[in-house]
Amino acid sequence: MIPVKTTPVTAAFLRDSHPLPDHAGGGSKEARGRVLVVGGCVSVPGAALLAAQAALRVGAGKLQVATVRSVAPAMALLLPEAMVMGFDETGDGDIGPAAAPALVKATNKVSGLALGPGMMTGDDTKGLIAAMLEGIDGVPMVLDAGALDGLADWPELLHRHEGRIVITPHTGEMAHLLGLPIEEIEADKLAHARVVAARLRCVVVMKGSGTEIVAPDGETWEYTGGTVGLATSGSGDVLAGLIAGLLARGLEPLVAAAWGVFLHGEAGGRLMRRDGGIGFLARELPGEVPAIMGMLCGNVDA
Repeated sequence: MIPVKTTPVTAAFLRDSHPLPDHAGGGSKEARGRVLVVGGCVSVPGAALLAAQAALRVGAGKLQVATVRSVAPAMALLLPEAMVMGFDETGDGDIGPAAAPALVKATNKVSGLALGPGMMTGDDTKGLIAAMLEGIDGVPMVLDAGALDGLADWPELLHRHEGRIVITPHTGEMAHLLGLPIEEIEADKLAHARVVAARLRCVVVMKGSGTEIVAPDGETWEYTGGTVGLATSGSGDVLAGLIAGLLARGLEPLVAAAWGVFLHGEAGGRLMRRDGGIGFLARELPGEVPAIMGMLCGNVDA
């Protein structure tokens, strides 16, 4: 494979070359976008909550959450800022494929989608994801966790969304996507991320201690400021929500992915400096994000 230049993702690079939308002049919450988080199941209900909180913390104006019916009342109480929709669950406690028409209708009214946090892999989830990818029209989205299962079998579904999808695999999920041993992925994460980005025509966020962000044409950005504390349960759900919120605000997928990765990593850095290297919780990450954005945009002191 032809070597490609890797651009470091830094505060200066993002601030100077790819600034966040400026809402300093006010405006309605609609101007900052409407985001939908679809995820969670009976056994992992909190993943959708983490993603949803992150989407608001990164500045999305309005929030909707779709999850399983038994979880929805608690979700609505824990997240009073959101409109929460509950759908019938399968015997395994997942959102079933029958929810697809309603979810497609809801998705086509928003400006950013996070699909998959807290969803289990299996035939029901694959059926739901395939049906949604067939019906969604023109909405940028991030696919995470359970939504990654089956993507390698449906390149044509992703191609119809060319330029609008971000996927966020860790090495195990990338190994599953490519049908390769995880050790082979770990030996050259970037090369495999470039293969998937080109094959599926999407932006790939290859998560790890150094996170590569790869466009379908092979353009590669890399963030190396992450901390070991980010390797914790729920951290990836927060990242998915950050990216979805940025998509809803109008950023292009490659830029939204880079900002999401950067803010996620810098939030981890702030918690590490305050609380120590490991032991902070994923739920604490979103609360650090507004101050980081404020510093970069010149709205608050360091």
